[in-house]
Amino acid sequence: MTDASAGATTATGLAAQAMPTYRIATIPGDGVGPEVVAAATAALEATGARSGFDVAWSEHVIGGIAIDTYGVPIRDEDLAACGETDAILLGAVGGPRWSDPNAPVRPEQALFALRGGLGLYANLRPVGVHPALAASAPLRPDLLEGVDLLIVRELTGGIYFGRPSEERQTPGGRVAVDTLWYSEAEIRRVVRLAFELARGRRRRVTQVDKANVLASSRLWRKVTEEVHAEFDDVELEHRLVDATAMLLVTRPAAFDVIVTENLFGDILSDEASVLAGSLGMLPSASIGTRRTEHGLFGLYEPIHGSAPDIAGRGLANPIGTILSAAMMLRWSFGREDAATAVEAAVTRALDDGYRTLDLVPGGDAAAAEAAGLRVVGTTNMASAIVDRISDGEGDR
Repeated sequence: MTDASAGATTATGLAAQAMPTYRIATIPGDGVGPEVVAAATAALEATGARSGFDVAWSEHVIGGIAIDTYGVPIRDEDLAACGETDAILLGAVGGPRWSDPNAPVRPEQALFALRGGLGLYANLRPVGVHPALAASAPLRPDLLEGVDLLIVRELTGGIYFGRPSEERQTPGGRVAVDTLWYSEAEIRRVVRLAFELARGRRRRVTQVDKANVLASSRLWRKVTEEVHAEFDDVELEHRLVDATAMLLVTRPAAFDVIVTENLFGDILSDEASVLAGSLGMLPSASIGTRRTEHGLFGLYEPIHGSAPDIAGRGLANPIGTILSAAMMLRWSFGREDAATAVEAAVTRALDDGYRTLDLVPGGDAAAAEAAGLRVVGTTNMASAIVDRISDGEGDR
């Protein structure tokens, strides 16, 4: 072996040793969850091969399938194992099979356990409009110009976690109670995050509540104003949730960062999916404060549900899950290069006319194909994106 070849071999070995390995827990879950998670894992594998990282995968049975298998929506050992990874990729949980209101356990309890147990207090839901989809969105295309907003939803407090939360029998009949509870500290940390994120965007924060009715909302306003004093370079407005719901579909480009409590954030972010054209398009990241050796620990998932009506039929849109994987690359691994490559590949696939059925106006596949679009299923949409990641086409 020559000195030159020996040096090249040594350099190659050092490069291989330096390649990072990210530990990712996958939770396929229920319904279309396994299909969209498979698409996102393929995208991450392709990105790793191109950008120089490996993935150590672990898979966990959580959700309705865990109720069927173990009798609980999430086992303690699975929760602990997920917490020991660098990030979590989740598909969806739940479905009518487990929706009996009298059932003592429900799939959604697994989500609360993951969020609360792992300290994931903030859910980030970016909403943008791909130009190629604007004409087929339910809203007029002119309303979608300039839409680029981020919903920051408080995730571990509020009515979803308040106690008591129960049904009671009284002499007058059954009653049910849910408790809406927020502490100053819970509000302050998520509001501060919203202001910090706004500084990297267009420096506008809209805090959403129902302060004309709810005491908890009035506390949100007070604390938000206090935090705002630390961010005088960011514009702040307060809006009631009902007015915000209207403005999201009449003047969506007016928003930059929306910060709100758990229930309102859940509803508004699903409403905002109409801007992107489909629930299947939108990603999310759930984050806290814990850091791993690579970055901020988080859970990443599309905002859509398990869609049991199309499960197993290859019809699910995997883009929201693939874009969630891009958020993972950015937030949990600090890989802006890889995240941008995934996002660019998605854009290129849409520009090239690839559409899942939910992105076809009226669901008329024949008309869409006659217009030059390529109506494909879950696997082929994922393949179109993976191909563009692998060959770098998304960067052009």
